Amino acid sequence: MRLNKVRVHQMAVSVIERLQSSGLLEIQGKPEVVIQKLESAIVSELQVEDRLNADVRDMLKQFEREFSEGRADYQKMFTMVKQKLIKERGVIL
Repeated sequence: MRLNKVRVHQMAVSVIERLQSSGLLEIQGKPEVVIQKLESAIVSELQVEDRLNADVRDMLKQFEREFSEGRADYQKMFTMVKQKLIKERGVIL
């Protein structure tokens, strides 16, 4: 997934604004620092799933022939392998 920095920034700003308006967050000092930290956390979390998907694709390369010959369903296998890796690695998506 190509991360759109503007979109991530907008998401971070929106989260901060909602937390502030609901009284769950009070920022002392510059809000930009908090926004940057949240942007970093969002990007980091998105990259976890990107790396997981890349690992699944690498694992499924050995079955390319079965997929091309119609003896296996790529999407079904992708989902199954991804769920297995999520469980094994304790990933929370």
